[in-house]
Amino acid sequence: MQKKSDLPTKTCPVCGRPFTWRRKWARNWDSVIYCSERCRRSKS
Repeated sequence: MQKKSDLPTKTCPVCGRPFTWRRKWARNWDSVIYCSERCRRSKS
């Protein structure tokens, strides 16, 4: 098991906050762009 600080991170283009890898994104981490559904819906 990895430490939380060792997980990969990305920055959300909408809110600008960093977000870390989640288990539910394991298969498609390369295609994850937004940190949440709220940011995905408010993209512009």
